[in-house]
Amino acid sequence: MSEKNPGIKVSTLSALAEPNRRQIIELLRDGPLTVGEIADRLGLHQPQASKHLKVLYDNEIVDVQAEANRRIYKLRPEPFQALDTWVKSFRRVMEERFDKLDDYLRELQNKNDS
Repeated sequence: MSEKNPGIKVSTLSALAEPNRRQIIELLRDGPLTVGEIADRLGLHQPQASKHLKVLYDNEIVDVQAEANRRIYKLRPEPFQALDTWVKSFRRVMEERFDKLDDYLRELQNKNDS
């Protein structure tokens, strides 16, 4: 974590950079799923799905609950809240830049109208 973005971890972004893991996240948005359900829906072998889920778990993006011989995965809200805060910080910067551009364009227009 950096001082500028205390809530976001580089490892979160790295974990989400892999396409299969992003697809898993998309599936889990609708609610908890077992490893088997995730593997079936993505057309992956169960060991592949488990490998991706382990990365997501190790990076605190998902939680897992053992139920008999099944593992049920669900999203953790905290990493996504941190990402949202981080993205919003860029939105503020971009809005400020657009406001300055608007001011500059108005100034040019006023000069041309004179």
